[in-house]
Amino acid sequence: MSLIAFWGAVELGLVYAFVAIGVYLAFRVLDFPDLTVDGSFPLGAAVAAVLIIAGVNPWLAAAVAMVAGALAGLVTAVLNVRFRILNLLASILTMIALFSVNLRVMGKPNVALINAETMISPFFGHGLRDFYVRPLFVGVLVVIAVIVVWRFLESDAGLSMRATGANARMARAQGVNTNKQIYLGIALSNALVALGGALFAQTNGFADVTSGVGTIVVGLAAVIIGETLFGARGILIALIGCVVGSILYRIAIQLALSSDILGLQASDLNFVTALLVTVALVLPRLRRGGAA
Repeated sequence: MSLIAFWGAVELGLVYAFVAIGVYLAFRVLDFPDLTVDGSFPLGAAVAAVLIIAGVNPWLAAAVAMVAGALAGLVTAVLNVRFRILNLLASILTMIALFSVNLRVMGKPNVALINAETMISPFFGHGLRDFYVRPLFVGVLVVIAVIVVWRFLESDAGLSMRATGANARMARAQGVNTNKQIYLGIALSNALVALGGALFAQTNGFADVTSGVGTIVVGLAAVIIGETLFGARGILIALIGCVVGSILYRIAIQLALSSDILGLQASDLNFVTALLVTVALVLPRLRRGGAA
């Protein structure tokens, strides 16, 4: 694997770290299986790309993309909480609807951002090569996101959200408005995923309606790999594990696809993904079996 390919994998892993953190909030903190992310990721990319082409400041475009993602998450939460639709089914319905919404937003299946001014543009041309600049820039944003989410989950509001996911009935008995926590948690989760989509569009130079396919699997893979490596050692370590898991996942994918010995091609990406997630799920159980 070349140096450029390696840093490209790190860059993509950092972009998908936002997805991993969002998936962690939904699946681990709230215990809410949310497939909305397969739609909110390309939604963030679509909104950001269209606004940037229209001349909007790319930072503002990313912020609007986060709001759009949060609204998509709220739709899922409302379907589940207000209308009592099973959480998994509610997220699937939203995900399916978002495919059409994303096409409406872009007006076509994909939008190119070649030569457009992005969040990263001002950082080019200062002595560092381009393939270093992008992962460094995204890495700083990931660090900020980890700190903000960590501080939130350690706050009173975050403790209420964690209590809702751990035992909703007990949380309600303690005066926690669990419905409000679900609204907030799923909105925040999909806002982070949409931010990842906005960064994906700006770092890769395009937004595509199909870019969200398999996003939930990528996010879950990152979370599982992080938990396998770091275990359950607190919120901050879990969030760091999500980031490290996302990077390692992308490096492993790149290694597998670039290895001449294995003979894998780009079309084998889904197979490699399924294999890596399976290994990540099986390893902890094998370790416990060996310890027993």
